[in-house]
Amino acid sequence: MADAGDDDAAQLSPSQQEALQQYLQVTNQEVKDAVPLLRRSQWNVQIAIAKFFDGEGPDPVAEAMAAQDAPRPSARHENLQESLLASSGWSSAAAHTTRTDPAPRIVPYQPVTHPPPWFLGLLLAPFGWGWRAVSALFRTFCYVLSFLPAPIRPRAISAGLRRPVGRRMLMPRDTAARFKREFDEEYGPNELPFFEGGLAQAHDLAKKDLKFLLVLLMSPEHDDTSSFVRDTLLAPEVVELIKNPANKMVLWGGNMLDSEAYQAATEYNCTKFPFSALVCLTPKEGSTRMGIVKRLVGPMPPSTYLSELQGAMGKYGSDLEGVRAERIAQEATRNIRTEQDSAYERSLAIDRQRARERREAAAAVAEAERKAQEKAASAAVLGEKRRQWKSWRAAKMLPEPPASDKSVVRVALKMPEGSGAGRIVRRFPQDAPVEELYAFVECHNVLQDAAEEASGGAQPGDYEHTYTFRIASTLPRVVYEPSTTATMGEKIGKSGNLIVEKLPTESDDEEDDEEEDDEGEDDDEEDEGE
Repeated sequence: MADAGDDDAAQLSPSQQEALQQYLQVTNQEVKDAVPLLRRSQWNVQIAIAKFFDGEGPDPVAEAMAAQDAPRPSARHENLQESLLASSGWSSAAAHTTRTDPAPRIVPYQPVTHPPPWFLGLLLAPFGWGWRAVSALFRTFCYVLSFLPAPIRPRAISAGLRRPVGRRMLMPRDTAARFKREFDEEYGPNELPFFEGGLAQAHDLAKKDLKFLLVLLMSPEHDDTSSFVRDTLLAPEVVELIKNPANKMVLWGGNMLDSEAYQAATEYNCTKFPFSALVCLTPKEGSTRMGIVKRLVGPMPPSTYLSELQGAMGKYGSDLEGVRAERIAQEATRNIRTEQDSAYERSLAIDRQRARERREAAAAVAEAERKAQEKAASAAVLGEKRRQWKSWRAAKMLPEPPASDKSVVRVALKMPEGSGAGRIVRRFPQDAPVEELYAFVECHNVLQDAAEEASGGAQPGDYEHTYTFRIASTLPRVVYEPSTTATMGEKIGKSGNLIVEKLPTESDDEEDDEEEDDEGEDDDEEDEGE
């Protein structure tokens, strides 16, 4: 079977192949079953998908073409047995071709009134007032004459009294509420579950939920209406059949004085009252066709009414159960497909999120590397300029005064740990600026090299030197800033014991932050462990 389906698919045209692929992506049907269905649908993918999910009803065009192409026998030959079976009604073909009458969806006509133009309304206003006045006088006259005895009462007045009063047209829901209220007032409280809406809404509900629709049409002028309602419709067994949820029945009632019930009587070919029609979906005659499966006309005993309804429901109930099972299976398949699509979308979203996170992490790493390279390059350039500045500044240093000079400032400097210099003693002129002391500390290692000191060098351009230390006295503690205006004699005096303190740099701050982050992570891990 699979080989035959593959052979059929291989013989298709490119457009048919494309339609087949689209159909298989939606329905996931076998190729051997999909190709014939697409052929019956004239290779229309939408029609084929609708037939797959909603069921495939009879095709009038295909049936007509098949009837035209079918060979017609020139003569009919039958034996005695076939003639007896056909005459006795046992022919299955004849029974199969019996179709129910269609049950159309009835929408009540709502007249739309448009007000006349104001000029025309002004001209016709006197005639309207006159008509209202004449109508009021005529109704008053008929009311007065209605008290006369029947033998002497005019025939026109008697006919007018027997004529039903016109009913105001309402919306379908209001019309159904009025029918229910009048029914309860006439026949007392009952348990009949009348549908509280229009016939079109009841028709749609029965079609959607695969229920039976019992349409009840009554005429208040008919003599058998009261007896039918009291003896048949309100019989306990009939009420139990209608209100039992297991029977899946929708009851709609209408009064012939209402336009909606009158339209229903016309469409359902009602010729006698009281009238009942059982309507349901007929899947064998069409996947969406509603048909009248039973008509109950005139008065009848409760047992007959009940047996007729049960017989029709039993005949068509199996078809409705099959459609219900098919819809449940389709709904389950649709739910599974929806869940699969939802799971696929969630998985795809997770994969996209992970890919985005990986891209962001890679971009962050690349950005960090770029910044590190830029920082290293900038640090290298700055270091080179700093080295050039030290060479230039070391050559500009003031020479140390001789020991015999009394107008000097003798400074004992304690260098920072790790510099390898320890304690240094040097003499400076009293008029030397404090910045000279800072320059001496900064260029101390350069001054150790006599060759580099002699070479000197040029001052680097676009560079402003910043000292990374400070000089202060111990007792009392006084910090001396690298001023170029204040002299050492003014600030320090003749001598002083000073210390050199390193200032914190950006790298030190970053290391401190990393240490704090590591300590915080360790604390969090300890808390989680506890």
